[in-house]
Amino acid sequence: MKDLLTKAADGAVTPEQQREGRLTRAIENQTAKLPSDVFLGAAMVSMGAALALKLMGRNHTALFVGQWAAPFLLLGIYNKIVKVEGHDRTDDEEEEEETE
Repeated sequence: MKDLLTKAADGAVTPEQQREGRLTRAIENQTAKLPSDVFLGAAMVSMGAALALKLMGRNHTALFVGQWAAPFLLLGIYNKIVKVEGHDRTDDEEEEEETE
C-alpha cells in the first residue's frame, strides 16, 4: 500500500491503476442520460423551498433544505464532465478491443 501511495505521489501511476470500475461506468452511463437542467432545476427548487420554509418560520428545516442546492449543483457539474470527457482513455481502448 505504501509503495502504491509513493508511486501515486511521484506521478508514476500506470493506466491499469487509473481505470474506472464497472460500477462507476454504469453510473456514468445512466447519469449522462440526464440533462444538466435537471440538476440546476433541483438546486433552484431547493433554494425556493428553503425560502418558503424560512418565511413560514421553520428555520431549521429551511437550513436543511437550503443546503441541498450545493450538492445538486456539484452533481450537475459531474454530469457535465462525464458528458464532455467520457470515460478514461484506457476504458475506451478496452471497449474497442472487446468489439473487435
